Amino acid sequence: MAAYFIRRFLLIIPTFLGITIMVFVITRFVPGGPIERMIAQAQQMQQSGMGRTSGMASSDQNQPLSEEQINQLKQYYGFDKPILVSYFLWLGKVMKGDLGMSTRYYDPVWDMIKERIPISLYFGVITMLLVYGVCIPLGIAKAVNHKSVFDNVSSVIVFIGYAIPGWVVGILSLVLFASYWEIFPLGGMVGDNFEDFTIFRKVLDILWHTLLPLTAYMAGSFTVMTFLMKNTLMDDLASDYVRTAIAKGIPFKKAVYRHALRNSLIPLATHFGNNISIILMGSFLIEKVFNINGMGLLGYESVVERDYPVVMGILVISSLLFMIGNILSDICVAIVDPRVQFN
Repeated sequence: MAAYFIRRFLLIIPTFLGITIMVFVITRFVPGGPIERMIAQAQQMQQSGMGRTSGMASSDQNQPLSEEQINQLKQYYGFDKPILVSYFLWLGKVMKGDLGMSTRYYDPVWDMIKERIPISLYFGVITMLLVYGVCIPLGIAKAVNHKSVFDNVSSVIVFIGYAIPGWVVGILSLVLFASYWEIFPLGGMVGDNFEDFTIFRKVLDILWHTLLPLTAYMAGSFTVMTFLMKNTLMDDLASDYVRTAIAKGIPFKKAVYRHALRNSLIPLATHFGNNISIILMGSFLIEKVFNINGMGLLGYESVVERDYPVVMGILVISSLLFMIGNILSDICVAIVDPRVQFN
């Protein structure tokens, strides 16, 4: 088993190179990069200055930057070199812990990401704990009480939550509970006078700002995990070894928790590691709705604004977390099911 996991860790290297090369090449061919943005900004400044000056040539209006200035910008951002040369220069900096500078804010990429990691981790960890802490017991209860009133009513509620996207849940909750009834704030993480609050009041203020976004985060994943738990447990309850255990006189409740439940947790264990990157990245739509300055919103704005260093920096972190999460999923499966042997 140790050799298997060593190979899996070694496979991270070529997989990481493939992902980053593909995205790096795409960023070079997508129009609207930092140089084009600077030219557009210079044109806007030039047009605003035309209200005070006149007699400017049409060629100067169309191209505010000279060829020498454009070449200097290409050299500064590394666009004057072949793609593979630029990629390996970027990769060399990444290996040293340097993710580059943002072309939009002119701040170090790692500093921008580091500021937003705690916010995304806060919502991601709480969401995962609540999802697993609620969905597993709920799935067990639905499987044991299959086709009962409880099962039917809870299925309707859960499917309604699944049918509505999380960001729509966020908008509806803001309209009802924040705008119409004014129970919760309209967005953000803390109130206006947060620094003046006591420690207890600060905790309450953060929880007050957390409840609505947390509801939106849980809307989609809640349904998937609940029915995954229910369906796998029902399959195990119908298997021969459970029926044999009950036929030998073992109580039904003991057969569920001692025999069927552990096998039913295997599909959930496979999803555990994959959720690590989701925990950190969050949902940019939900963060946009609630004005939460997390990793998801940063990634979305970076793609829209063609801030390629930030895009690549977020890709480095998310891809590594996703690949490590896959290995953690295998470890979780091995812990839950000792019959699994990785050769």
